[in-house]
Amino acid sequence: MALSRGLRCCQRVFSWIPVIIIASVVLWSYYAYVFELCFFTLTNVWEKVAYLLVFHICFVMFTWTYWMSIFTPPASPCKKFQLSYSDKERYDMEERPDAQKQILVDIAKKLPIFSRSASGAIRFCDRCQVLKPDRCHHCSVCETCVLKMDHHCPWVNNCVGFSNYKFFLLFLTYSMVYCVFIGATVFKYFLQFWVEELPNGPAKFHVLFLMFVAIMFFVSLMFLFSYHCWLVAKNRSTLEAFSAPFFLNGQDRHGFNLGIRRNLLQVFGEDKRLWFIPVFTGQGNGHYFPLKNLNESTNPLLANDEMWEEDEDGSDEGSFDEDRDPSVTIEME
Repeated sequence: MALSRGLRCCQRVFSWIPVIIIASVVLWSYYAYVFELCFFTLTNVWEKVAYLLVFHICFVMFTWTYWMSIFTPPASPCKKFQLSYSDKERYDMEERPDAQKQILVDIAKKLPIFSRSASGAIRFCDRCQVLKPDRCHHCSVCETCVLKMDHHCPWVNNCVGFSNYKFFLLFLTYSMVYCVFIGATVFKYFLQFWVEELPNGPAKFHVLFLMFVAIMFFVSLMFLFSYHCWLVAKNRSTLEAFSAPFFLNGQDRHGFNLGIRRNLLQVFGEDKRLWFIPVFTGQGNGHYFPLKNLNESTNPLLANDEMWEEDEDGSDEGSFDEDRDPSVTIEME
């Protein structure tokens, strides 16, 4: 037990190494650009002011989105998807697999669950003891089920999912903007240092490496950003791109695709003024997603939200309306 706890502690410590590497590179780029380039190399005052102003806007937005990607906890299924004490006791006492599956089917009838496992059974997490909502998966690193899980990203040391997917996309966006701005403004002085038109000194090393690092990161980010833009347009997660979800009528990789416009609104929300600001604006609560081939108006479970939002005793505890804010739905184990 002590050994396992020690290994888990070491794993958590080492998991911060990629974040520390990124933070170190960013802090060095700040010093190199602000001090070595702007303060020690540039001579035109207006050029210096303009560069510093735009640079700090890019730097703040990049840092803000990176912070939100790292420290927004992954959203987990609410209490409605957990087995009650009596259901759990009945499930554990039943030894027949078919009977266990039927118990889960009976419980799932009260919930908006439409996806299935490859065998056609209700998806159930033995570790978290919850029925998995659509697009929910268990993360072995975070040790919890994550709503609309996309992937576990070591560079943010966090699961990318329903609660922070917009922040992750904006992080990629502002990372590219940050690299492009640095590359565009440093290029002239990079050439001057390269052909030795400017005197040798500490600034030469920093400016040359700024250019190389900006190009290297931009190229790698461009492919990742393009891939996630394609995922958003198709309304798929990274996991769903590799393994299409299963439904009652079989496997369908286009099951959640509602068209580009509605797919964008699902992630960024309807207020376009907030699309590029790292605040949560996504639609829904992460427990249910509209299906391409399902008409909500003809489905009695979805037409009347109260049928699955209220507890049996009529209380509002654990209702999905409270889950609209991801900070409320987060239940870390």
